Amino acid sequence: MVNIRERGKLPRFQPVDLKTVPHVDAFLGSLGLGPLDPDTVSATGGRNNNWSGTTGNGTPVFVKQLLAGDRDDRLRRTVGAAGAIREEPLTPRLIGADADHALLVFEQIPDSTSGAQLALDESFDEGLCARAGTAVAAFHGLRAPDFETSEHPLPPVGLLDALPLEHYGRASAAELAMWRLLHADAQIIEALKALRRADTPDGTTRCPVHGDLRLDQFLLAGDQLHLTDFEEARLGDPARDVGAFAGEWLFQAAAGLPAKLAASSSFGHVATHEEIIAAGAAEIERHAPLVRAFYRAYLAAAPAAITADADLPVRAAAYAGWHMIDRMLAAADSASQLSPVNKAAAGIGRTVLLSPADFTSTLGLEA
Repeated sequence: MVNIRERGKLPRFQPVDLKTVPHVDAFLGSLGLGPLDPDTVSATGGRNNNWSGTTGNGTPVFVKQLLAGDRDDRLRRTVGAAGAIREEPLTPRLIGADADHALLVFEQIPDSTSGAQLALDESFDEGLCARAGTAVAAFHGLRAPDFETSEHPLPPVGLLDALPLEHYGRASAAELAMWRLLHADAQIIEALKALRRADTPDGTTRCPVHGDLRLDQFLLAGDQLHLTDFEEARLGDPARDVGAFAGEWLFQAAAGLPAKLAASSSFGHVATHEEIIAAGAAEIERHAPLVRAFYRAYLAAAPAAITADADLPVRAAAYAGWHMIDRMLAAADSASQLSPVNKAAAGIGRTVLLSPADFTSTLGLEA
């Protein structure tokens, strides 16, 4: 898909030509919807092919074609989660799935805005964060037997000692630089392995978790906030999702730091270490009320077994730290060198990951 960036907006993408994937329209036809009207088709970013548009019978749909080697597993988890969700407003309805071609067809939510765009516009406010907390709590309260029990692949502890040759060969220079930093850090390695050890049936409270929670997994349409994309859903530690939400805002604070420093400095001034630290602390403090609104609403709606877990905020803070490192690995995947923002964000993540109990209040993870 070709990236089309608009000023002040997240990238849009040119969808894959439907003539090259005839099974998309064929599957829509088998569902009684008819083919997509090419004049209505658009796409969004992501690791999968996707098409949004109106079908021949006038139905607005979002079609996703899962890619990569684990697509069968991701399709199965998505279908399972859709079947477990009883409250239609929680997520767009799954209309159909084609396992042969890894296709998923959802009802399209008209005039929706992703949470990532809302954050960019600074309109993902405390009220929306509270509604996000309620939505995540509702998902965590779904029937456990409807979800698989496979181990979550992240953090990738199998890569913490060495990279397989195939991974090494396809990694960018920036990603290799990130892995060199991680491989040389025994404290991070142990902290990440401890997170994985805790996320087991014998380790922590277990419930259905989203498993890949990011701001762009939320869609706002009118006054309804939807939670989407359940490819990694399974039974797991609820702190994973709570920490990911906190980590998203921690990432927002770090990513916005260069612009904040530039706006507060005279032309040509190079920010001192003390100025960077002060600006970073101020940005984290500015975003903490958003996480606090999410967390309080989450606790008000979550199952009793979760709210009784006294260690939940500490594990969530640790996952927030991991989330920062994970985001930096993702950013490094397509970069030739580590940027100062990458390094700073990874450093913040490391600090939180190694001392999570010291940062629950700072991050907003308090009742």
